Amino acid sequence: MIDLGFFRKVAVVEGLTTLALFFVAMPMKYLAGDPRLVPPVGMIHGVAFLVYLAVMVAAFWGRGFTATTWIRTTAASFFPFGTFLNDGYLKSLEKNTATEQLRS
Repeated sequence: MIDLGFFRKVAVVEGLTTLALFFVAMPMKYLAGDPRLVPPVGMIHGVAFLVYLAVMVAAFWGRGFTATTWIRTTAASFFPFGTFLNDGYLKSLEKNTATEQLRS
């Protein structure tokens, strides 16, 4: 089982690649007419997105998280700033999970 703290770090990387794509590469293409950054940044973002999903499944599976948690965390990856806004929620899940493990 993957630690939620590791997943939070992966989420930050995914969020940063989203911002790089939306606020650096795409403006360079559409405002400056220079599309050179879109393929490499897009590829890096695509890999980060797939890693995010894989690590999310590995971190959440078997922990009894609700469908709302799964949907919310998946949806966060589709919006700029979404993974950053969801981080507080993940941090509270991490804290609650650690507390429950100490009790058992």
